[in-house]
Amino acid sequence: MHIIIDGYNLIRQSDFLREAERISLEAGRHLLVTELVKYNRKRRHRVTVVFDGWEEGSFREEHMDEGGVHIVYSRRGERADEVIKRLCRRAGGSELVVVSSDREVAMYAERSGGVSLSSPEFEVRLMDPGDEPPLRDNHHFEGDEEDQRDVSLTTRKKGPARRLSKRKRKTIRAVRKL
Repeated sequence: MHIIIDGYNLIRQSDFLREAERISLEAGRHLLVTELVKYNRKRRHRVTVVFDGWEEGSFREEHMDEGGVHIVYSRRGERADEVIKRLCRRAGGSELVVVSSDREVAMYAERSGGVSLSSPEFEVRLMDPGDEPPLRDNHHFEGDEEDQRDVSLTTRKKGPARRLSKRKRKTIRAVRKL
């Protein structure tokens, strides 16, 4: 499985990583990479983290490896989103997981045949890779329990039992592998 991570997106969505970023941008990146190296030692997935270098970066895209984690800094004038999209095109397929809360990047990953996870969803796995996180049930009813019983009685479906969408089932399979 190849996991592509939008680095700054994950840092800024995580309370734990954001604290390090308040010290310095480099401290936030270092802590994220350290956590990804720990994660990679336990799970053995191919992990790529992409950081923006579009404002102050080098004129060439920079690549480096640290503890089995591939790190990419986009070149000046190019956003990390574009690098992630390019990596999705190259990787393609069902063994691709893109971690970003950016809707455009997530949709592109899914169109490329991969699965997208929001940064908070992946952070749960990153901080404790041994446990299975609870899978969210997207079928919520508002109101108290009595209202829920009334709604379920009046909206009875015919045919086979409720089945999740193909996309949701694919996401669940990918999350279980994380």
